[in-house]
Amino acid sequence: MKNLLLVSLLMMTCSIWAQSATGYFDKAIKKAEAGNTKGAIADYNKAIRMNSKFVEAYQNRGVAKLKLNDLKGAQADFSKTIELDSMNADAFTGRANVNYKLQNYQGTIDDCTASLGLNPKDYIAYNLRGLAYNKIGDKKNCCKDFSKAIELGSQSAIKNKATFCK
Repeated sequence: MKNLLLVSLLMMTCSIWAQSATGYFDKAIKKAEAGNTKGAIADYNKAIRMNSKFVEAYQNRGVAKLKLNDLKGAQADFSKTIELDSMNADAFTGRANVNYKLQNYQGTIDDCTASLGLNPKDYIAYNLRGLAYNKIGDKKNCCKDFSKAIELGSQSAIKNKATFCK
């Protein structure tokens, strides 16, 4: 009986000290907000190890990796986010951004189109798709997307339209 009590007490103590996936995720958010991107990624990794279906952790880790220019890592995280939650418009826009940086312009267009199907007010996706259309020489769709992005409040689309839609 004494041993059972001791084991129970030990288990309760360990569970109090054990960090949950959500706890690591919260720590990662704070580190990211403080500019500690590598520290945030380390905590997102821990959260994901504890919960392999933690959609927000993959999404945020993708953003952090993109910030560090780890394009392949960011692409993998955004793809995993989409695999787990195909209705996540931000993950499609994030992956589109990576595709653009990797000069995969058709992939950018496809991901922006998917994102806009889920969130038609995403001016970032319109602006990014406009840039990709410009890269493949589709001036009509390029300028149309910049106009829509401007209508939705994008400041960078104003500059892009002035530059590419003369």
